Amino acid sequence: MVQERQPIALDKAACYAALKAHDARFDGHFFVGVSSTGIYCRPICRVKLPKEKNCTFFPSAPAAEAAGYRPCRRCRPELAPGWSFADNTLHIARKAAAIMEENCLADMKIADLAAMLGVTDRHLRRAFFNQFGVSPVQYLQTRRLLLAKCLLADTELSVTKVALYAGFGSIRRFNDLFKKYYRSAPGTFRNAKKAMTENQETITLTLGYRPPYAWDELIEFFADRAIPGVELVKGGTYSRTVSIRNGNGLYCGWLSVANKPKMNSLSVTMCCSLLPVLPKILATIRKLFDLNCDPIEIYDKLSVLNELTPDICVPGLRLPGCFDPFEISVRAILGQQITVKAARTLAMRFAHAFGRTIVTPFEELRYTFPAAETIFNLERPIENRLGSLGIIGARARSIFALAEAIETGSLRFTSSAEPETELEKLLKLPGFGPWTVQYIGMRAFSWPDAFPHTDYGVKKALAHLAEKEILDKSQAWKPWRSYATLNLWNSLKAGQKTKREASGK
Repeated sequence: MVQERQPIALDKAACYAALKAHDARFDGHFFVGVSSTGIYCRPICRVKLPKEKNCTFFPSAPAAEAAGYRPCRRCRPELAPGWSFADNTLHIARKAAAIMEENCLADMKIADLAAMLGVTDRHLRRAFFNQFGVSPVQYLQTRRLLLAKCLLADTELSVTKVALYAGFGSIRRFNDLFKKYYRSAPGTFRNAKKAMTENQETITLTLGYRPPYAWDELIEFFADRAIPGVELVKGGTYSRTVSIRNGNGLYCGWLSVANKPKMNSLSVTMCCSLLPVLPKILATIRKLFDLNCDPIEIYDKLSVLNELTPDICVPGLRLPGCFDPFEISVRAILGQQITVKAARTLAMRFAHAFGRTIVTPFEELRYTFPAAETIFNLERPIENRLGSLGIIGARARSIFALAEAIETGSLRFTSSAEPETELEKLLKLPGFGPWTVQYIGMRAFSWPDAFPHTDYGVKKALAHLAEKEILDKSQAWKPWRSYATLNLWNSLKAGQKTKREASGK
């Protein structure tokens, strides 16, 4: 059986050195179990350094728990960043893990997951064990337990609701697993101070990342493109409305995300109406803010950009994802050959015309972005419905073709989809040229190797190179060309800022 094999080997000396230095760059890459306490920690944990002979290193939190260790209450392993979608090693296992984290497999079995990924049960188990040191079932069980532990510590939700939102079908099973793996009842993980101050209409959770994190560049990117009425960037905090369909249910609400740089984490506040889809919300936020990124690996690869322009490569730069693939794809269509500001205006009209009106604590947030289903069901011809918004006929037809492809299932924006395959399908839709498709690859699929080489900003940043030379040069930036594109775009802003400062403006 796969479970009888030994998990992947880690360099014990290197892991202990990282643990001794509390090196945040390795957060989430390994966990340490301490035999003298029976507890496992993240490498950033600030407890007294254990003796090396008492340490066992694991490739994942589930592997540590499968070995009998309990999670540390101080460093909280459930907050550790995960693995980047871009990592090439055991791609299938990481895609499967991403799907698990989105919905805790509430309506799916492991066999269904393997079929979705186009592999056999046995192949998935083998790949999973090689990557994480445990079976898919063990991994899923630990993810549920850690999410429940996070909810118990950070909210005042009842134990029954915690079990439900963390993906447990039975409260009895939930209690039994806590006692078995954590040797405590769920209630012992309560934070008394949090319970006394938590607003029952909202919850606030924490998601970790690996430093450095170029938050200012990321939040500025979102601010420049925020859709009025749907998104808001204010005081360094990103807020937005949310509309998510899960099964037969539609869940609407709002959320806000702020940076906590001293803790290398983001603080996520959301209304409780979104709790039934909590795993999906958290997984989407991780993609939106690129929390699983390994910034050191990317910077090491892209530092060659500095040969083109000094200091063009920014350490910790993140790839801005999206909350809704249809939303960002419509934005890409609307942004063809016009300014970012003009595209925002069109997107605002689109959302106000076809989105749902909801109530939020923010005066500026009142509309959800319409779903593909809503646009697909509009009365034809589509040009008549969108033309009054200032959207020209060609782009109206592109938006409808996109909605139709999503609704008929010919185009998939799911964690199981292969970006390159889906982008090839997009190219066949009317009005989808290379720039639009590559931009959607960057934002909707969080694909790290998208490269819109025909983009005006890319060409301007590399003005001394011809188009073919730009493509040839980009081969050295693989598989991180999306990040290279962001660095090129940001270099233009940096140049403009330098000119303004020099002129005293």
